[in-house]
Amino acid sequence: MIKRIFFPATLGFALLLSAGLQAQRKQAPRQFEWKAESPKFWELFDQAATLQKMAGDFGFTEGPVWDEHGFLYVSDEEKNKIYRVFPDGRKEELLSLGDPDGSTFDRNHRLISTASVLRAIIAVEPDGQYHVLADRYEGKKFNSPNDVVLGPDGALYFTDPTLDLVKGEKQEIPFQGVYRLASDGTVRLLIRDLQQPNGLAFSPDGKRFYVDDTQQRDIHVYDVGANGNVTNGRLFGKEEGNGGVPDGMKVDVKGNLFVTGPSGIWVWDPEGHHIGTVVVPETPANLAWGDADYQTLYLTAKTSVYRLRTKTRGFVPGAASK
Repeated sequence: MIKRIFFPATLGFALLLSAGLQAQRKQAPRQFEWKAESPKFWELFDQAATLQKMAGDFGFTEGPVWDEHGFLYVSDEEKNKIYRVFPDGRKEELLSLGDPDGSTFDRNHRLISTASVLRAIIAVEPDGQYHVLADRYEGKKFNSPNDVVLGPDGALYFTDPTLDLVKGEKQEIPFQGVYRLASDGTVRLLIRDLQQPNGLAFSPDGKRFYVDDTQQRDIHVYDVGANGNVTNGRLFGKEEGNGGVPDGMKVDVKGNLFVTGPSGIWVWDPEGHHIGTVVVPETPANLAWGDADYQTLYLTAKTSVYRLRTKTRGFVPGAASK
């Protein structure tokens, strides 16, 4: 999520992003198009596929998660709600909550979400009730948890930039970290040297951990140890350009990365080659695999939710083997 930053130390970056987003809103909508950089791109997409708008009239969409019962969870950071969104475009409010962001399912299929205003990771029940799983590291409040994924070990992994630190509240942790939240509630710091860590994903074999840095406009990859520690951090790729920054990311079963970025969805092969971009009308912040076969990409893009059929199958922890 990139729409605003409240902490004074990042004021310059906030103003830059705000100006950029304002400019985007004044521009005519982009047209959907394919920009292939490699023949590998067409192994993942059918050139005849079309982008479909599933639902609209949101404030700022984020946190898409496909539920096997046939709907998509979507966060609206401006209207401060989490919805169930159905294929026919119908919206059903689940929860009213200040600035919800990224979401995932845990190993028990509970909806897990990052709550910026609460500065916490929360578990949401089907009736909309929620409880806080974690809101502090070593006794200090998180900044503004942003994205969260289920790890191969069953733990939850999340980023904690200052992108949505509430105006007037104090930053207590002097860095923007990436953490592991175990089932017993213990929180372990994994990474602390990124500027604004945002989207994250694991490779299908669980041996690689990807984290993008919105401020630096790049993607980093780490090796994953048996105990959930990450080592050997290195640059995977950069997403330069106007009309967006690296934010949400997902992988397919072949290990290709699908990362939001300038103009749309950037697609990377496992070796770090940018093989193409899916240009979409509204700048996307996040994405999720969905439908019964997990071959549809659902995009949360500003005021709308879009869907796009692919030729590949998404990797979804806990669902990939079904």
